[in-house]
Formats: sequence, C-alpha cells, structure tokens
Amino acid sequence: MKDGDLAKYKDNPKTSYLAEEYSRLEKEEQEITSMEGGDLDSLARDEKVILTEQKELLKNEMDRILEVETKEEAFPNELIIEVRAGVGGEEAALFAEEIAEMYKSYAARRAWSVRILSESLSPLRGYKEATFEMKGEGCYERLRFETGVHRIQRVPATEKSGRIHTSTASVAILPLRKTHKFEVNPGDLRIEFSRSGGAGGQNVNKVETAVRIVHTPTGIDVRSTSERSQNANREKAMTILLAKLEKLEEEKQAKALTATRREQIGSADRSEKIRTYNVLQDRVTDHRLKESWHNLPSIFGGNLDSILDTLAEKASAGPLATVAEEEAV
Repeated sequence: MKDGDLAKYKDNPKTSYLAEEYSRLEKEEQEITSMEGGDLDSLARDEKVILTEQKELLKNEMDRILEVETKEEAFPNELIIEVRAGVGGEEAALFAEEIAEMYKSYAARRAWSVRILSESLSPLRGYKEATFEMKGEGCYERLRFETGVHRIQRVPATEKSGRIHTSTASVAILPLRKTHKFEVNPGDLRIEFSRSGGAGGQNVNKVETAVRIVHTPTGIDVRSTSERSQNANREKAMTILLAKLEKLEEEKQAKALTATRREQIGSADRSEKIRTYNVLQDRVTDHRLKESWHNLPSIFGGNLDSILDTLAEKASAGPLATVAEEEAV
C-alpha cells in the first residue's frame, strides 16, 4: 500500500492503531524480502504469504470501519424532532401533540431514547411547538422523510355542528452529525437566558438555566431547557442551531438543482405538505407516494413501519416525483 493510501487510515482515530500494525507488517515483509535467494528462501516465501494474508485482513477491517463511519455521518443515530402547530388554532396544537406522541411511540417500539428539549403548550395542553432529542440505531435513516407539513381532517370534540375541520402541524427532522460543515460567526448570535419552567425543584425556579439563541442573519430561533446547567443548555442549543443551519443550506442547494430535486421523495422542506390523516375515512395518505393506509389509531400509536418501509423502498428504487400540493379527500 502506498504511503498516501495508508495516511487516511493513520489520520482516523478509529483505524490508526490498525494502520500502525499494517506498517509494522510491511517493514517485516521488506526484511524478509532481503533474505530471499539464500538458504532460507523457502521459509521466507512462506512467511511472506502469511504476512500478505495478515495485511489483507487489516485492510479489510480498516475499510469496514471507514465504511461504517461514512454511513453514520450520512445517517447518524441521533436527531432532533421539531413539531409545530400550523393552521387550525387549538385543534392544530392538539394535532401537533398527537404527531409528537406518534413518533415517541414509534421510538419506544424501536428501543430508541427520546428526551424533551423544549416545549410550549397551548391552553388545552396541545403543543404550540416542541423539540425532542432522539437517539437510537438507524433513527435518522428511518425518519428522514418525515420532514414537512402533516394535515388532519376530522370533526373536533368541541365542534357541535359536526363540521369537518382541517388542521396542520409541521415536522422537522434534523440529523445530529459528529462533524459540522457550517461555521457560525459568534457576532451573528443573540443569546438569552431565562428560568426553566415546569417541575424541577427550587433550582429550576431560581436559576436562569434555560437558553435561547437567535441566529440574526436567518432569524432561526432555538431553545433548550432540559439540561440542569446554563452551559449544558447553551451547548445543546448550539447543536440544534448548527443542525438547522446545515438543513437550511441543504434545502437551498436542493432548490437550486431543480432537476435533481424532482428525483427526490421530498425536498425535506418543512413547508411542503407530505401527508393527510383523514379520521372519518380512517385513512392516511402520503402525497409523495400516492398511497394510503388504514387503521389510524394504530398509526397514531406508533405503527409506522409500513409507511416508512414504502418510503425507503421507493427512495432506493429510483426517481419519484413529489406531489406536495395534491389535495386529499
């Protein structure tokens, strides 16, 4: 192996020790090569065969580690779910809460962990907006197509005339990658501190641990209230901000490449309507797939695999046009 090829393994902390062993075997191989042609020629050839096999095993293992790392970078095992009520007033806030609970139930089925980072409740205890951190093997790969506007059609419990209401909630799925491509100018940040709300003892009520960061050039606003210290909440809020800025940059690039964008299942734009839940007809329709599923109680209970499997299958099979504005009936 050339020095340049070996350098990528030496520079990676996960493969550096294997690369050093590979170098040691190469030196040993060179020493044995100098012994060939003499009385020990047969032994030298046998030893070189063994060294070649050992080197091959090391290279395969290093390649496997880098391949796993590349996949983890593309599909990290940590993400942020942000849910916001859209049009529909209190009914939209209640729907946003149902959507959040649906993903939390799905995470429980997959043995993923979920933690609330911040939440803003409506008068009826629905979500005006809420942010969750989710961790688990394959979580981003499974949920990456859920970003967009979700719509529900139903008769609210408070509706006496029986009229069908349409409400919406937007979802953003943000991967938390180990390395960030976006660099933030500290001068572009406005950081505010406040007391965390809710139960948590005297510390929560007396100490300003909650953090809000505003990125002034884009107006992106992030909050973290879940951690026990101000520094921890600030670090968490910065992580969310970087994920949002990288997502925004990805969306800009996708919109610039119109032809490429048409070949995706969705633009990952949270303003794009992707799915409608029709309660009266017990049906959920994904507008990108032009397919429907029944048994809404089960789906809201976290039984999402049939939908997510179809999305993944269509995404891997080839181009699929987005039908973001199709009206569901």
